[in-house]
Amino acid sequence: MSFIATPQFLSFPEALPLKGGGSLRDYTLAYETYGRLNADSSNAVLVCHALNASHHVAGVYEDQPRSEGWWDNMIGPGKPVDTNRFFVIGINNLGSCFGSTGPMHLNPDTGEVYGADFPVVTVEDWVNAQALLLDRLGIGQLAAVLGGSLGGMQALSWTLQYPERVRHAVVVASAPNLTAENIAFNEVARRAIVTDPDFHGGHFYRHGVVPKRGLRIARMIGHITYLSDDVMNEKFGRQLREGLAPRYSTQDIEFQIESYLRYQGDKFSDYFDANTYLLITRALDYFDPALAHGGNLTLALARATARFMLVSFTTDWRFSPARSREIVKALLDNRRDVSYAEIDAPHGHDAFLLDDARYHGVIGAYFNRIAEELGA
Repeated sequence: MSFIATPQFLSFPEALPLKGGGSLRDYTLAYETYGRLNADSSNAVLVCHALNASHHVAGVYEDQPRSEGWWDNMIGPGKPVDTNRFFVIGINNLGSCFGSTGPMHLNPDTGEVYGADFPVVTVEDWVNAQALLLDRLGIGQLAAVLGGSLGGMQALSWTLQYPERVRHAVVVASAPNLTAENIAFNEVARRAIVTDPDFHGGHFYRHGVVPKRGLRIARMIGHITYLSDDVMNEKFGRQLREGLAPRYSTQDIEFQIESYLRYQGDKFSDYFDANTYLLITRALDYFDPALAHGGNLTLALARATARFMLVSFTTDWRFSPARSREIVKALLDNRRDVSYAEIDAPHGHDAFLLDDARYHGVIGAYFNRIAEELGA
């Protein structure tokens, strides 16, 4: 059974310098916490979210019994990240559309909605903002930082930007940077959005419309990459949506997989912001800690002093096990303490969000070890 979660907000009047130039001031971060911070503030675990997730990591809202957090199967009392032992923090990234300051909020310099004028933010900017929020909470060092996919990139970046503030980093289904194929998928999704007639150069708020067609297509493209071919074949195969005979139509929804993708696209376009999608996929594209070191990941990770746990999934072709092994090798080259698990799971990239006894067992055992170190 899930516990009750309560969103909280902190405002920051001071300017946050951004990696791409300029700064952001008078911004707000939405966050949630679960469990209790111990006397010496040593049991804090930061959970970093992926593209379309948020600070609502676990639990349910009191007035919404079906509002489970996106990683509720992982975090909570008695779960792999046990909130009876850890104080868990989820923070919504800047530029998101789930409570933290983003493109749909007012620009304090103009009094107008940011829209397309919201500055480009990077993984490094998110980590800096998270560090400021932890300062406000009185947390100087994290027992662990945990994230999957884009959240895993943030966890990795934490160990490089604030090595002294992280004791353990748990990086799940992630990569040290995106491949050209991944950047290509992101670009096609972005083109779907910006070429939607309702996009209006990113200032669609002024026109009272939403570029839903572009958002639907972007989500459909993304969803294809999150699933494995085996899962799609097992779940849908070549089943037709209605009846046993094809209609031989170029316009109708014929196959079950088409119906599923359109459903996912429709649902996504009702709650996600188009400018947020552009911002977050760009942050994915730009992340590359080895870039400043001539592409040498070993040199890039030399700053990290944390102990690491990395997890990958065999059928995840978007963030393949080979990408996790690149990180493992670079850390071992630096003689860092690294554990690695490669889980044989059929679910593709989405596996990091699903119930899998082996996966949860690995994470639970690692966090149990951390708790024992803390005497929690």
